[in-house]
Amino acid sequence: MITFEEVLEQYTPMLSAVIRKLHIYRDFEHFRQAGRVALWHAWQRFDETKGDFAPYAYRSIYGAMLDELKRETRFSDMHMPAEDDLLEYVGTDPRIERDFWGLEDLLSELTFQERELIVLLFVDRFSQAACATHFGISVPGVKKRKERLLLKLRHRLTDRNTF
Repeated sequence: MITFEEVLEQYTPMLSAVIRKLHIYRDFEHFRQAGRVALWHAWQRFDETKGDFAPYAYRSIYGAMLDELKRETRFSDMHMPAEDDLLEYVGTDPRIERDFWGLEDLLSELTFQERELIVLLFVDRFSQAACATHFGISVPGVKKRKERLLLKLRHRLTDRNTF
């Protein structure tokens, strides 16, 4: 009987192939570990009388990585990154001067939809899924708009603060 270390060494290229097939572009080690765990479970449960190990291992690894992708997507839909918290406090915290960063001028430069997205996400705390429904676009579309909007605001803030 071969050991799991030998199985892992033999099927490590399969982990990379599944990562490429699922178009995973970040947190490679996290997904490799999920694949290793799935491979170990497959190795433990495999019954030689039911067929070859390779297809069984592939489906187990693929399924585990797909489950992990779904878990991360659900998490990112429900939680917002901490760096965005600054926008929540603008105008709501009495300790912060109303226009300390010149944000009123900055926000007035945005389009109506951009300002509306900021209000929905950071003031009203709507989920990205709710914003997608509101604007009639997909959740990835909301994520992309939010990303572009934050990048735009960040660039304008750094341009203003350059001496």
